[in-house]
Amino acid sequence: MAGGFKKSLAFKYLIFCGFLTTVTISLLTLFFVGNNERIIYNSVENEARALFKQLVITRRWIADHGGVFVEKLPWVKPNPYLSGKDAEITDIKGRVFVKASPAMVTKDLSRYTRDMGGYWFHITSLKLMNPENAPDAFEKESLSVFEQGAVREISRMEKIDNLHYLRYIAPLYIESACLDCHAKHGYRIGDVRGAISVSMPVENVLSQIKQTRRYAAFAALLTIVLLTASLYLIMNRLFMLPVRRMNSHIREFMPKSCCINTVEGSGDELDELASSLKEMVSTIKEYHFCMEEKIKSAVSDLEDTNIRLMEANKKLLDIDKRKSDFVAKVSHELRTPLTSIKGAMDYISARLQSVTAGGSKNISIQELKKLDDLLAFFDIIKNNSERLIRMVNDILDLERIEQGNAEMHFTEIDMAAVIDETVKGISASSAERGIGIHVEAEIGALVRADEDRIKQVIINLISNAIEYSPVNSDIQIKVLSKDGSAIVIVKDNGPGIPKEEQERIFDRFYTIGSKKGTGLGLAISKGIIEAHGGIIGIVSDSHSGSSFYLKLPLAAEATSCKT
Repeated sequence: MAGGFKKSLAFKYLIFCGFLTTVTISLLTLFFVGNNERIIYNSVENEARALFKQLVITRRWIADHGGVFVEKLPWVKPNPYLSGKDAEITDIKGRVFVKASPAMVTKDLSRYTRDMGGYWFHITSLKLMNPENAPDAFEKESLSVFEQGAVREISRMEKIDNLHYLRYIAPLYIESACLDCHAKHGYRIGDVRGAISVSMPVENVLSQIKQTRRYAAFAALLTIVLLTASLYLIMNRLFMLPVRRMNSHIREFMPKSCCINTVEGSGDELDELASSLKEMVSTIKEYHFCMEEKIKSAVSDLEDTNIRLMEANKKLLDIDKRKSDFVAKVSHELRTPLTSIKGAMDYISARLQSVTAGGSKNISIQELKKLDDLLAFFDIIKNNSERLIRMVNDILDLERIEQGNAEMHFTEIDMAAVIDETVKGISASSAERGIGIHVEAEIGALVRADEDRIKQVIINLISNAIEYSPVNSDIQIKVLSKDGSAIVIVKDNGPGIPKEEQERIFDRFYTIGSKKGTGLGLAISKGIIEAHGGIIGIVSDSHSGSSFYLKLPLAAEATSCKT
């Protein structure tokens, strides 16, 4: 692991140094090469600019002197735009000289330079007097720009006859000496009369630039390799070697080691790091010894505490079992006499009703009234005995469910049919208060469940909704299938249940407000639903009433339950 780490760190450092060096040297090389190329191009452009200025000075000198006379050789043609006695002269030797204008001199010089295989220049204009001065595409474009007055010179590279040239062009302006020839054409001083373009061959320059690029690339590559190797060797000697030594010491360090040797020979921050490492090892050993003692003490205390907790838990389980047995036995014992009392009350009540209904002649009115009073008290006793029986039955049900002893008979049932049947059986009690029950059921929500127990839960939820709903309101019941579960929602328009009480609503004997009840109905419902592998809950607020919901696995998703 450590060897892999060292190789990985060295490799990462080598990659980083190589990348950083490559980027740095490449940028510097590109900068210097580009700067060198700009200098070369600028020198060629300055040469063209100097030649242009020399031509302008020459033209101005010729114009200031009214032109120059050149010998009329066979290839020299007279200027068709000059006439008069001064157009030609003959010297004492009989040689004929023709007067040449600045334009003619410029054109002749251009022919000479081009015939000699060097640069050439060309005088041109958009308003031609001589068709030979017609501009090419570059010159025409430049002249259009010059006439706008925003640019005073233009240069760019062009390829002509497979050779590269620097094309430079600058405008020619009308001066006072030019008006002798051009005033009649409407020109004024300062107007652009035309331009002179200079074409400088740059093949040698381009060859020199390519060679410079090759040298620069080779030098950059060599520099990158040497610099990266140097940085790696320096890093390996000054950093990696001490780190390897410390790593070796750390791997050899064991809890029984008494010390760790300081890295020798570095004489820098690594010495301080190694010294700190040594102190840290000593501190860890002391801390480790103290922690072992504390752990031993804590484990001993924990074992004692665990033994006491197990004994206490065993006692609690025994007490809880005894409590459950006691409640079950007491409830069972109470149910038998209560049932007998209820039966006796039913019999006496029926007999009294038959006597009062018969209106026997042997019984006075006062005695009949007394019998009616007795009948009222018997009804009170009967109602309370029925309430006691329901409470005892609920307690027995809850104890059996919590202990897992409740008898359940699982069959495949349709929740929509169960809801419909349950609502029909309880609709009479809701009608007494003018409360409507509206069912929206999705057919086919099949679950494996004990139908009687599920009805018991539904009756409990609907009865609570009826009890807490205002008169002449509605109760909404929905049955739907979603995400592998059958969902039943019972929503009322009652006052709602405060949030702090919603968590306790399913606790046994817990009731809200002054409503009658044992507080066992929702606890029993929760036990029944959980015994079916489902969940039951509530969503409530003070504005929209309460919505009780239950979820049961669909028959295809349900797992078998043991009763």
